[in-house]
Amino acid sequence: MNGILNILKPPGMTSHDVVSVVRKKLNIKKVGHTGTLDPNAAGVLPICVGQATKISQFLLDGKKKYRTELTLGIETDTEDIYGTITNRSSIVPENEDIERVILSFIGTYDQIPPMYSALKVKGKKLYELARAGIEIERKSRQVTIYSIDIIKIDNGKIMFDVLCSKGTYIRTLCKDIGRTLGCGGVMSFLLRIEASGFDLKTAITIEELKEIEDVKSLLLPLDFPLNHIPKVIVKSSYTKQVLNGNRIFPYYLVGNLDIPLETEVRIYLEKQFVGFGIVKCDEDGQNYIKFLRLLFERE
Repeated sequence: MNGILNILKPPGMTSHDVVSVVRKKLNIKKVGHTGTLDPNAAGVLPICVGQATKISQFLLDGKKKYRTELTLGIETDTEDIYGTITNRSSIVPENEDIERVILSFIGTYDQIPPMYSALKVKGKKLYELARAGIEIERKSRQVTIYSIDIIKIDNGKIMFDVLCSKGTYIRTLCKDIGRTLGCGGVMSFLLRIEASGFDLKTAITIEELKEIEDVKSLLLPLDFPLNHIPKVIVKSSYTKQVLNGNRIFPYYLVGNLDIPLETEVRIYLEKQFVGFGIVKCDEDGQNYIKFLRLLFERE
């Protein structure tokens, strides 16, 4: 059983909880999620099953879209509404200033990950240190905010949609907006509405998953979220070379290898998706495809 389940994670469950439910339902150990979603948040959580676990890294690299609510005037240790309040402010920014500051975050900026996160430093998860009352210096990292659409501003609460790169903490974005406005702010709601090509329209709830008998009918193919990666098709006469993970030369392919060097590609053996590769050049100046990940091997 190989494929991807698009699960609508409810608030109150961890991403690992969802994986456990899927393992139990399918009676299969090879199950993994593609990017942690906060326990208090809801939304799209693609779950990889079987051979699909081998492509999870390619899904982690995809863009994410969230709907979030920012509450101004307070700060907490967790950067969301569920933490301990560490600061309050009576400053009430004008709507025009709120809009200007929020939209100023579109682009690339350096974000410092929150202490209450699953990032590891010297083998310790940050939230474990935070729970022990230990705060350490974290290195900032570049994240990209591709777009922000402000939906509503109402009495210090702002609802907006944000499309961002992997590794972006929406809690931290809310905190940074609040600090820029001079009044502080926390994330008070989070819903992931898109992740690596999966959206809410095709997501199924945990309850639906538990009730359905034919789960296989819900599995999306391994290449469903990979349309952004160029595709190459290998002729069936080179099946042996492909399933051995050998180099793929241009004459193996249906059509030309008109793809720039160092470009990652999806590799198909006729209609079957068999893995990922990257375009390289050998010592004779001949372009070829080197396998990065072979999904199916010779029996």
